Amino acid sequence: MAHISKLLFALIFQEPVKTKHPQLHYESKVYMLLQGGNGIPHLKWYGVEGEYNVMVIDLLGPSLEDMFNCCNRKLSMKTVLMLADQLINRVEYMHSKGFIHRDIKPDNFLMGLGRKANQVYIIDYGLAKKYKDLQTHKHIPYRENKNLTGTARYASVNTHLGIEQSRRDDLESVGYLLLYFLRGRFGLNLTIQSLNIHAYFLSNSSSASHMFIVMLSLPWQGLKAGTKKQKYDKISEKKMLTSAEVLCKSYPSEFVSYFHYCRSLRFEDRPDYSFLKKLFRDVFIREGYQFDYVFDWTALKYPQMDSNNKLGRQLSAQMVGAGPSVERTDRGASVGQEIRDRFTGAVEAFARRIQVLVAMVTIPGTKALQNPLELLTKL
Repeated sequence: MAHISKLLFALIFQEPVKTKHPQLHYESKVYMLLQGGNGIPHLKWYGVEGEYNVMVIDLLGPSLEDMFNCCNRKLSMKTVLMLADQLINRVEYMHSKGFIHRDIKPDNFLMGLGRKANQVYIIDYGLAKKYKDLQTHKHIPYRENKNLTGTARYASVNTHLGIEQSRRDDLESVGYLLLYFLRGRFGLNLTIQSLNIHAYFLSNSSSASHMFIVMLSLPWQGLKAGTKKQKYDKISEKKMLTSAEVLCKSYPSEFVSYFHYCRSLRFEDRPDYSFLKKLFRDVFIREGYQFDYVFDWTALKYPQMDSNNKLGRQLSAQMVGAGPSVERTDRGASVGQEIRDRFTGAVEAFARRIQVLVAMVTIPGTKALQNPLELLTKL
């Protein structure tokens, strides 16, 4: 296609105008207020089209959850530390604009594309809340008996206790996110006598002398309950019973210090973001890493998409142009093939999601489109 170089990709969100709890109008306003910050997607358009509210932002790459899966659900210390720096920066920027995010999770952090492939973007501001008036500097009041807002797995202890969220809670959630990536998820063959840990049992025989188990990234993952409230209560109880020392066992003490600091903050306290970033930078330097933006997934060879998937091929081409700072290495045939197969699945799934999104709506002023790529050239 002659116009590929000028093609403008975009990510499109929609919701019915008559939805009971509309979010896109509010979210688009938050996007506008955050425009200009590093790692903040550009809001291209918001409006009503037919029976839908529609919001259009820059197309971004896979989420950190996608990348986590791509790397066999385990990230290296170097990658986690490089992510920590950017995640804290993103949260700090939102806070500087008077907003807390309130739904920190791996699905809400996306990698960029092309020359921005090493940059982390923060998205999904539907649950974001203004915690402070930037003109009067008045902080929202302390409240209790609040329902849990966000994702229970990464919610702060105070959020579980029903306390109004503030800046400290976003940062505690970032800490859980880092441990989720670092602890990973993997399988082990153990004897019955050694099964005194929290795990899923993947054996058909309860009397087997050995069982294959899957260790979970965070101790409160995989808890079963009859209702959502009961599950939240179980997660809350497990989270409060798990000390920072136990959670971060076998990892540098700076991770423990991070949680102790976040949990020591009072409701209206301004966090010392520089101190938190320095904790992880000190580990980075001590371990002798280079801050070269070479993540665990950087070395994976971006696959070519199916020959009849034009969007996939163009998306793959965008992702390949990651800039001069990115290193790529060849690995052994068997290991390399396994990694490429895993990455192929992740990128193809991502491309399919984008294809569905761009086919959802027609922006005002455009005709009915047979090719969803045509829609994007109108933005």
